[in-house]
Amino acid sequence: MISGLKKRRSKAARSIHAVRAAEYGPWLEAQEPVWRRWLADHDFAAKPGAWQTLPSENGAIESVLLCLGDEDDLWAWADLAASLPAHDYAVATKLDDAAATTAAIGWALGTYRFDGFRAQKKEAASAQLVLPTGADLDFMTAAAEAEFLGRDLINRPANDLGPTELATAARNLARRHKAECKVIVGDALLKANFPAVHTVGAGSPRTPALVDIRWGRPRDPKVTLVGKGVTFDTGGLTVKTEAWMRNMKKDMGGAATVLALAHLIMATGLRVRLRVLIPTVENSTSGSAYRPGDIVPTRKGLGIEVANCDAEGRVILADALTAAAEEKPELLIDVATLTGAARAALGPEIAAFFSSSDSLARELDEASHKSQDPLWRLPLWAGYRRRIESTVGDILNLAPNDTAGAITAALFLQEFVEGAEGWLHLDIFGWNDTARPGRPVGGEAAGLRALYRLLATRYPAA
Repeated sequence: MISGLKKRRSKAARSIHAVRAAEYGPWLEAQEPVWRRWLADHDFAAKPGAWQTLPSENGAIESVLLCLGDEDDLWAWADLAASLPAHDYAVATKLDDAAATTAAIGWALGTYRFDGFRAQKKEAASAQLVLPTGADLDFMTAAAEAEFLGRDLINRPANDLGPTELATAARNLARRHKAECKVIVGDALLKANFPAVHTVGAGSPRTPALVDIRWGRPRDPKVTLVGKGVTFDTGGLTVKTEAWMRNMKKDMGGAATVLALAHLIMATGLRVRLRVLIPTVENSTSGSAYRPGDIVPTRKGLGIEVANCDAEGRVILADALTAAAEEKPELLIDVATLTGAARAALGPEIAAFFSSSDSLARELDEASHKSQDPLWRLPLWAGYRRRIESTVGDILNLAPNDTAGAITAALFLQEFVEGAEGWLHLDIFGWNDTARPGRPVGGEAAGLRALYRLLATRYPAA
């Protein structure tokens, strides 16, 4: 059982009354006068996400009131888990199965902590929720584990997680689900025709690699996930400033997200033939680092002119996307912490996405809303393709000005996905820069829930 949840109710468990904000008035009228006075004295406003403890006659906490909006609010439950005193709690309100599962997942996310590197861990008691009636324990467990896996990988410091360690995490995940896992390392990348991955990783003593996981039955639809795995990004010879380099351990957030998504797909048995490709490097400065002006060869045969060594993610993705597209998957999804331009446009809480298909984009948009995982589509504006035309190679890795950077990056990637029936590209931040309920400061597998809902709708388990 995930921490913070339990199967059996104790006699001392406090009740949680989950009430829709629109139904608060009738609910309040049916309560005892002491609760009505208590709520009035606390100026309680019945807004989605608001909550208030309710007293017994002797002043102890007897119950908790939680207001929900029209939809089941994942983060309202997360807030309770993190904020309530350390007692056992049980949901008194009848929830349908989906709402009960949402409550359990939200509560689990509210318990997340990353403290593996603290010399002294705080083992404080925490609030415990009895698994709500109707909650899908197996799915809740898999969903919470996926979120925690993504966050843990992003949060690990770069001295603890380089390309080798990221590949080990992928191997461990594959082993757990009886999936095949192949890792191509170092100079073997050249023999296997992944020259761009090798070139970007050559500047670091930590050997670059390409992770390749396969799972599922041959007759099921082929879905391929590609994740950017830059375990630390100095900017290479185009060195980042101190402020921009500070959190660059998170530049493998795309890889973390697709591994988390792969776990959820395999744990729930979606009917897909899954492939996961992760090019993983450390982008460092050294005499063997690639340089501005270099022409980087690729698996597809195109030569990438390096305008900026800090636009390395799209260079390594070029090889992985080409390999993915060669098999003509029904759906190809890549996730990457790719551009500051996407953050400038949408901020840190909304991830940008691009698609070659309007119908596929509508599916993801709907999945985003239903999973409370905000994504926003940006256009693949073909007119901007001229901005990344090279005079000495086939394509520039960065446009010579700082406008439309997320779009030109997506257009760059589009050059390498020929053959895939449908393509989605997520440009994520991968990080919570401020704490919110269920989302502490640190790594975040943005897009995980939306992508899973899209896939589960398309390819449900038998």
